[in-house]
Amino acid sequence: MSHPMSQSKPATFNKEIIKHDTLFTTPLDKAARFSFDEQVVACFPDMIRRSVPGYGQVLAMLPIFAKRHCKYRQQNESGQRVSRIYDLGCSLGGASMALAGEFAPHDLQIKAVDISPAMTTEASTLLADNYPEHNIEVITADIRDIELESCDMVILNLTLQFLPATDRVAVLEKIYAALSEGGILVLTEKTHAFDEQYDAWLVERYYDFKRANGYTEMEISGKRNALENVLITDTLDEHHARLAQVGFQRHLTWFQFLNFVSIVAFK
Repeated sequence: MSHPMSQSKPATFNKEIIKHDTLFTTPLDKAARFSFDEQVVACFPDMIRRSVPGYGQVLAMLPIFAKRHCKYRQQNESGQRVSRIYDLGCSLGGASMALAGEFAPHDLQIKAVDISPAMTTEASTLLADNYPEHNIEVITADIRDIELESCDMVILNLTLQFLPATDRVAVLEKIYAALSEGGILVLTEKTHAFDEQYDAWLVERYYDFKRANGYTEMEISGKRNALENVLITDTLDEHHARLAQVGFQRHLTWFQFLNFVSIVAFK
């Protein structure tokens, strides 16, 4: 079933609330840990832009994937055929906005989920301001606890890495069960390489990337220490093995920039 596409428009952010990322410009207590609180929310767009190589390219491809693989298999509350998409770990709703900007309001039903109330509060405002006519529900919840409705696409951008390793299979199993036949999962993660020398080179080039974006040695070190035991990476092989374990027969790495990768898995 085909639907007319909307005219693409760029989402707008209130420049007054986008702050420069200065969270790690001073030494932190060794026990301090990274969390998605109000301070992070205030500078999150700047942090992502300067800290996650290729993030913009990943977002830009999401509606392209959706146009190819989302076939309006679901029904909304009015009985209309729509594509239902989950944005799990939505932060400020960047993926949801990328999708809404390329689809007509009646084409999609987006459910954006994040555990951080600070994130979902701001995401709700941004999405309502930019795409008031779209059916986008922002949910404050742990993705491990929510039940997923039947859906056409699930986005898991830089989210699985923040869950305990023991919980990752269960989340992917739930996603696989919810996806309709022909649906896709887009999984984007920071990874590490099994080969220590190769991994060290990737890590150092990532720090070079951050230096080139204006981060100081203290900021790089502070962020690394704050994320220790909070962000736990897997190897690319481990990601593919886990996807196969939960039932995905086809999955491929479609994007890699240094130690950041994005995988698409097909049901």
